[in-house]
Amino acid sequence: MRKLSAIFALVFIFCVGAFAQDHSKAEVFGGYQLTSIDDSIDGNGRVALNGWDAALTGYIKPHLGITADISGAYGNPNFNSTGGLDVSFKNHYFLFGPTYRTSATDRASVFAHALFGAAHSNGNFAGFTSTDNSFAMALGGGLDLKANRNVSFRVGQLDYLYTRFTGVKQNNFRYSAGLVFHF
Repeated sequence: MRKLSAIFALVFIFCVGAFAQDHSKAEVFGGYQLTSIDDSIDGNGRVALNGWDAALTGYIKPHLGITADISGAYGNPNFNSTGGLDVSFKNHYFLFGPTYRTSATDRASVFAHALFGAAHSNGNFAGFTSTDNSFAMALGGGLDLKANRNVSFRVGQLDYLYTRFTGVKQNNFRYSAGLVFHF
């Protein structure tokens, strides 16, 4: 947790430096995420995990920003190969990268991002715990609708979320929605 706090603080400091140079804006997003993970245990489909997503974006140009995205996804899927026993997952993602935003209308804006970083998975099966770290990548974008000058609703953010836990690549998808605060 200390490492995560230090990384987030460094990104924030770099963003603040960018604001002073270019008078750009920042935004903070917080909300719900639904992650559909690749079921590489038995190969019979996908598993849905629920969780949260938070991001800080500092704009270094009017439309170009740097985003730090941190999220968590949790669930208790029931896999066929485990004989019907429950497995619990906790996945956390720590992603950073460029974001491009443009206004679609006066009340709506769209964005695209390419985020890279790490993922940490913690799984529990029949009392045995397994953890793994992986490279992670999120490619996607979304739509924000303005409620007022300082707040928008993130109607939807869709990401292709790539991970490689236990040496096997997972092609995951993530949907996020929530509130965006503009500064």
